[in-house]
Amino acid sequence: MSKKVLIISSSFRLQSNSDILAHEAQRGALDAGNDVEFVNLKGKNINPCLGCMACQKTLRCVQNDDMSKLISKVRNADVLIFATPIYFYEMCGQLKMFLDRCYPLYPGDYNFRDVYIITTSRAAATHTSDTATMGLLGWITCFEKANLAGMVIGAGVNNPNEIMEHPDLLQQAYEIGQNL
Repeated sequence: MSKKVLIISSSFRLQSNSDILAHEAQRGALDAGNDVEFVNLKGKNINPCLGCMACQKTLRCVQNDDMSKLISKVRNADVLIFATPIYFYEMCGQLKMFLDRCYPLYPGDYNFRDVYIITTSRAAATHTSDTATMGLLGWITCFEKANLAGMVIGAGVNNPNEIMEHPDLLQQAYEIGQNL
């Protein structure tokens, strides 16, 4: 059965390694016959959460920026794949702000069940991504029907396109998409 897959790529760099892996996951998901939408946060107007809590009653944010459209995409997706570069042992700020702005989803219903994370970091140690993964796990915990279904950890890649020298990681990302 075809799934509705939403991929959120949060790198602002052209030819970024996390973006390339996200596109590999997209290719795998498309090859498996899924309905896939790829969204890059670059160029999106996403303001920080105001903490006003109005969304907990209205299920909508009071702010009028690009998140109003993105929230409905998240709500209606069966599968979410988040791709982020690692900065200072954490997910990039763009992705964290995006996740914070998903707060209107918390009291309502949503379709997503499986959530994946793709990370890339300059540091060669795979544990460099642990804090980002824990941050996403914290977000997932707020959605009791969702779970962390898998991850691709691209460690030791920094320069644009450097991930292309790691066919094993490209294959892992492809397989995540193919096996949703």
